[in-house]
Amino acid sequence: MKFAVLLLSYLLGSIPVGYIVCKLGKGINIMEHGSGNIGFTNVLRVAGPLYGAVVLLGDTGKGMLAAYLGLKYGIQWGILGGIAAMLGHSFSIFLKLRGGKLVATGLGVLIILAPKVALTALVVWLITLAFTRYVSLSSILAGISVPIAMLAYQEPLPMVVFGAFAAGFVVIRHKSNIRKLMAGQEYKIGQKVDPK
Repeated sequence: MKFAVLLLSYLLGSIPVGYIVCKLGKGINIMEHGSGNIGFTNVLRVAGPLYGAVVLLGDTGKGMLAAYLGLKYGIQWGILGGIAAMLGHSFSIFLKLRGGKLVATGLGVLIILAPKVALTALVVWLITLAFTRYVSLSSILAGISVPIAMLAYQEPLPMVVFGAFAAGFVVIRHKSNIRKLMAGQEYKIGQKVDPK
């Protein structure tokens, strides 16, 4: 049953909320517009704030649900369920192993497993966004803050390891954004992309 929860968590994470919302609501394939990403930021830019909000809630919610289901069998299974959902989001079985950058889904996992850490990461994200208007940079710094906050709040070792994994995963998934930031080509929040 425990391993069935991991499979279910992966399938939950794999649900491409951004793709579904834009296809049903706008009649477009979000993977063919903007950055091509199915996550909150690209949907916000291409489809607008209402669609972005739905995607944010959906992606966060599936991370929360996966971690909650795993947590019924102990903290380790909560972590594994969360990781499975994050992997599903980034490598969706429904999108030929393509997907998002896991920030919202990872936040959902943290809300269940370590709410104080989730709040800390959110504050880092908001402050960075307020000063720079770069969602990608905000997400990277928020991700990096997670293992630091885990240590500061004296979370158990498995949680610290999970935090380090999540931070590394976030940075890797933002490689293209890092290159754009360094080249001065990254979009800022508020810059709308023509959905064509």
